[in-house]
Amino acid sequence: MQFGTISEYIFTIVFFLGLLTIATPFNSFYRDTEWGRVSELTLYRYLFDSWIGQVKLWLVFWPFFILLNSTLFMVDSLAREGEFTVSSWDAMHLILFTPIIFWTVAVWRNALNTSIRFWAVLARFMTLAVFFEYGLKLVIRMDYPRIFFQCQEAVLDYSACF
Repeated sequence: MQFGTISEYIFTIVFFLGLLTIATPFNSFYRDTEWGRVSELTLYRYLFDSWIGQVKLWLVFWPFFILLNSTLFMVDSLAREGEFTVSSWDAMHLILFTPIIFWTVAVWRNALNTSIRFWAVLARFMTLAVFFEYGLKLVIRMDYPRIFFQCQEAVLDYSACF
């Protein structure tokens, strides 16, 4: 089963980047935020200010991006090696879905808090790419579980591979 050609993928990526460039405001709306004083730096304050759009874009994008991708890489690696069951893999992706929604909303709201429009467009594109990745993981889970999870070796959770 073929999903598409390289030119179709490139066209789709360029289309979404163009669409996001049109949807992202120009630098005239840039707000130079000074996020929190040293005495006010708490996790709750950071999460709240991120949610309402009062934090610089890089402070919202990078911590979640690194944490999310390292966790997804670890979960996928463990599942590939047979250390995780199919049900555990599903549960971890479901658990990570709520922070992904938070991260997406926070990045889109804080996209104005950068001086370069390109970074706002790229950050918004990366949040959409995470949802595309989740769609691919759903395809793997539904159509190719025996290949990805090496279900030939699994004895206890073999029924989850179907």
